[in-house]
Amino acid sequence: MRLILLGCPGAGKGTQARFVCERYGIPQVSTGDMLRHAIKEGTPLGQQVKSIMQQGTLVSDDIIIELVKERIQEPDCKNGFLLDGFPRTLPQAEALTHEGVTIEYVIDIHVEDEEIIHRMTGRRFHPGSGRTYHVDYHPPKQAGMDDETGEPLIQRDDDKEETVRKRLEVFHAQTKPMMEYYLKEFKSKGVPQFHCIDGRAKVSEVTKEILAILDGGVSCPS
Repeated sequence: MRLILLGCPGAGKGTQARFVCERYGIPQVSTGDMLRHAIKEGTPLGQQVKSIMQQGTLVSDDIIIELVKERIQEPDCKNGFLLDGFPRTLPQAEALTHEGVTIEYVIDIHVEDEEIIHRMTGRRFHPGSGRTYHVDYHPPKQAGMDDETGEPLIQRDDDKEETVRKRLEVFHAQTKPMMEYYLKEFKSKGVPQFHCIDGRAKVSEVTKEILAILDGGVSCPS
């Protein structure tokens, strides 16, 4: 099983990725994981990546594609893999296809922007322990204070509304053309199956819908 799980920041993609990987015994392969893995293994490509990162420059799409090809040859990918954070753009998706990496499913966990903004801007964080809260969904006993220490909670910069809106703008600009590409690929080749599911539902319901798709109980919409 080879799949790409899409979703804007705050859509719950990471949570669902863990469930899928546990259910089907496949690894979650993220861009960061691939970079660290290649460096740790000391492969020629890994040495090249290490040099690039030490210089503080971005790793090119060409190298990332090669990392994907190298990573999915590892034994733990024998039964498939879940790509997380890649591809992010249309050129990356096209390059993945060009290199012969077949993807069977593309699943988009869709949540409207205003709901995402509400989810993310409401998060609060205790720096000392890493405990997280939400002002509406999981509030602390005393507003603005950690339950265990009584210390002030903070809102991380990434969770501030201006930042969240900018991240969503970038996500939509990059992802919409890629979604259209995979829909076109399905119509012309039959793969990958492309599904968009409602991420506003309970976590368990979203999981149930994803597993139904992957178990073959839900056909791809025309």
